[in-house]
Amino acid sequence: MNKKVLLAAVSLVALSAAAPAVAADLAARPYTKAPPAMVAAIYDWSGFYIGINGGGGSAHTTWDVVGGLREGSHNATGGTVGGQIGYRWQSGQFVFGVEGQGNWADFSGDNLSAVFNTRNHSKIDSFGLITGQVGYAWNNVLLYAKGGAAVVGDKYEVFNAATGVSLGSASNTRWGGTVGAGLEVGFAQNWSVGVEYNHIFLGDQNVTIAGVTDNIKQDVDMGLVRLNYKFGGMPVARY
Repeated sequence: MNKKVLLAAVSLVALSAAAPAVAADLAARPYTKAPPAMVAAIYDWSGFYIGINGGGGSAHTTWDVVGGLREGSHNATGGTVGGQIGYRWQSGQFVFGVEGQGNWADFSGDNLSAVFNTRNHSKIDSFGLITGQVGYAWNNVLLYAKGGAAVVGDKYEVFNAATGVSLGSASNTRWGGTVGAGLEVGFAQNWSVGVEYNHIFLGDQNVTIAGVTDNIKQDVDMGLVRLNYKFGGMPVARY
């Protein structure tokens, strides 16, 4: 038999013997399950929280003698520090809440009277806010609006413009309304930091000092930086 024909026959027999073994190896190869989908942690805004805040404000104050004469106006400016406590609950991306806030303040200012030889001084030394909130969350970022009631501790004093001697003073507690908005970011489990703007509507009130009754109007604007700690709750895992 020709050598080339013999070698071809031997090769064909060898390939035929190896084919079942290769097929067996392929059949025995284990099935590998696809890796599980990635799990994203969604920040949960629900729960009770407590925090501190600080910032500054300005109270625009106008003094009008009852009867129509305008003494003038000024901006009482200064700093404030305080705290807040509240509760939020989340439904989908919407967040709802209620909050109580109390602050010490030093918003003070004065102006010369256009009617008398006096200087009119006002000071807000405290305020409180009781508000509801509604917001929209993008995971750990929350944008919200707020509104409710406000109470302010006010002090007024009249000085002789020439000598600086006090001619009289008065203090009262004024109620009004407030609206505001804020942006808050959860930066760690249970911790969040944010900025907030508030406007307080106080309207007008009659105040008598040194025998003169003035109708005093006030509105307050302020900006705050806030730090909150939320009790309980964990980021919610979602696929």
